[in-house]
Amino acid sequence: MPLPRRSVTASLALVAFLAACSTTTPQPQPPVRMPAPVGPVYVPEQPTPPPVQPTPPVQPPAPTPLMTPTTFGALPGWEQDDLRQAMPAFLQSCRGLANKADWKAVCAAARALDAGDGTAVRRFFETWFVPNLVRAADGADTGLITGYYEAMLYGSRKRGGAYQTPLYRVPDDLLTVDLGSLYPQLKGMRLRGRLSGKTVVPYSSRAEIARAPFNGKELLWVNDPVEAFFLEVQGSGRVQFESGETVRVAYADQNGHPYKAIGRWLVEQGELTAEQATAQGIRAWIVANPNRRQELFNVNPSYIFFREEKLPDPSLGPKGALGVPLTPGRSVAIDPSFIPLGAPLFLATTEAASEVPMQRLMMAQDTGGAIRGAVRADFFYGFGPDAVDRAGKMKQRGQVWVLLPRPAP
Repeated sequence: MPLPRRSVTASLALVAFLAACSTTTPQPQPPVRMPAPVGPVYVPEQPTPPPVQPTPPVQPPAPTPLMTPTTFGALPGWEQDDLRQAMPAFLQSCRGLANKADWKAVCAAARALDAGDGTAVRRFFETWFVPNLVRAADGADTGLITGYYEAMLYGSRKRGGAYQTPLYRVPDDLLTVDLGSLYPQLKGMRLRGRLSGKTVVPYSSRAEIARAPFNGKELLWVNDPVEAFFLEVQGSGRVQFESGETVRVAYADQNGHPYKAIGRWLVEQGELTAEQATAQGIRAWIVANPNRRQELFNVNPSYIFFREEKLPDPSLGPKGALGVPLTPGRSVAIDPSFIPLGAPLFLATTEAASEVPMQRLMMAQDTGGAIRGAVRADFFYGFGPDAVDRAGKMKQRGQVWVLLPRPAP
C-alpha cells in the first residue's frame, strides 16, 4: 500500500541530510612554481598579415554606341551610286527640315547646287556630311530591310454591290494625348484611347471594330477586304471610282494598339514557313482558308483611320511622316527613336528575294508601326503592280549608315 504523504516527506529529508554529511571537502593544492627565467624571455615574432585588398566592383560592359563615324570610302557601293537620282528626294527632305538650325546651311548649299552635275553632287555630300554606321544595342550592324508601296483599290462613296468593305475616318471619340507636353522625358510618345467617365481606357481593337462597325464613320467603301487590310499596312493608297476619278487615302490616325505581323503569326502556327511568309504567300493562304480570314486579321489589333486627299499629280508619291512626298526608290521608313527623320541614309542590302546587291543613298522620310529598331528600314517602291510585287517579296538583311551634317566651322 502507498506510504502516507507525511512519511514520504520525512524520508526525503533524511536522505538529503545524509547526502550532505557524506560530501568530501576538497583539499587545497600547493601552487605550481615555474623556474626563474634565465636572461630575457624570447617571444616568437608573429608575421604581419597582408593588407586586405578590396574587391573591385564589377563594371557593366560599356553600352554599344548607336552610331560610329566612318568615311565614305567604307560605304560599299558608294562610288557606284548615281547620287544625282537622290537629289530630288534630298531637296524634299530640306522642306521638312527647314526649321532645324543644323540643316539650314546644308539645304541652302543643296539648293544652289547644279543637281545635274554628278561630280558636284558627290562633292556636296562628301563635304557637308559624315557617314555613321548604325548598330543595335547588342552590337549587331545588320538588320531587317523590308519594302512597302502605295496601294490601288477600287471603291465607291456609297455602300452597294461589290463595295462592302469600309475605310473609316478618325472617330470623334478617339482621344490622342501628347505625353511629351505633360512629361518632357516622354517626348515623341502619344497615348490613344477614349474616355469612360473620367478615365482614359484603351480604344477598340480591330476585332471589336469588326464586331461593332462605326456606322456613319465610313470614309469610302472598297471591293476587297484583303486589299483594305494591306492598305492599312502600307499606310496610304489610291481609290478609283467607277467614274474614273481617283483619290488618295492617307494615314490620319491609329487606334493605339500595337502592330502585330500576321505573317509571323502564320509561321508560329505552322501554317507557313518563314520563306513563304511574304505578302504573296499570305494572300495565297487567305484564298485557301477564306473562313479564317477575319481570325487572321484580328491577330493584328492595330487599326488605321484614313483621310481623303486630292491627287493633282499622280507622279508624286504620298506624304510620309516628314510631311513631304515620298520618292520611289529613294525614300525609306525608319524608327525615329534611333534615326533622325529627314536625314540622308545609305543602305547596303540586296534586291528583293535575290542576292543582287542594292546599295544606294536614301532619305529617311517616313515611319511605320512595324518599323522598330535601330538597324531597320522599309524601302518605298512606289505605285503600280511592279511595286506591289517587289515590296511583297522584300525581306532582306542589310546595313545602314546615317549621314549627319558636319559641325559648323
